[in-house]
Amino acid sequence: MKSRNLVRFFFSVLGVGALTTSIIGFAIEWGRYKELFLSFEVLEILSVLFWFIGVGMIFSVIAQMGFVIFLTIHRFALEIFRSHSLWNSIQLFLIIFVTFDLVYLRYLFFGEGSGSIVPYIWLPLLIMIIGLIAAYMKQKQSSKKTFVSALFLMIVFTVMEWFPALRVNEEDWLYLMLLPLLSCNAFQLLMLPKFLSRS
Repeated sequence: MKSRNLVRFFFSVLGVGALTTSIIGFAIEWGRYKELFLSFEVLEILSVLFWFIGVGMIFSVIAQMGFVIFLTIHRFALEIFRSHSLWNSIQLFLIIFVTFDLVYLRYLFFGEGSGSIVPYIWLPLLIMIIGLIAAYMKQKQSSKKTFVSALFLMIVFTVMEWFPALRVNEEDWLYLMLLPLLSCNAFQLLMLPKFLSRS
């Protein structure tokens, strides 16, 4: 990829992170910020918006680092295993392992081992649904071989990037970080070929 297109790709992902974080941030905290909009406090609204944009850009940089690591691991794995089917089997195992741990370990640590496990299924299910949609779109864009790897990025790498919010386990932060990460990863997955074709 030419350096010009690489820079455009980088800033495009920054824009996705900033935009999604701003929308989700105001949506999550609407009860707190609606008075600012009703009283038309422009400076206050802008200061909050700039904060969300900055946080969103940080999330997008985390997603981009994860994407580069994913591409590197994927290339090395194909060279080492010499078999697409074997690498896909390993990725499927890791997808199942991470999804199970995301439910069970969160319930174990934050559910205090009591009550229903159902509330801890919702977020992994959301990640799985968005991951399947993105992987299906990637498969349509290129070939069937890319489906498992795309799902691996969308689930395993998103969860690893999401780890700081998982440790805090505050509901607002969980959503504020997760949805921009999913958006950035899906954008990178689907838009990279278009940026590459411009080169």
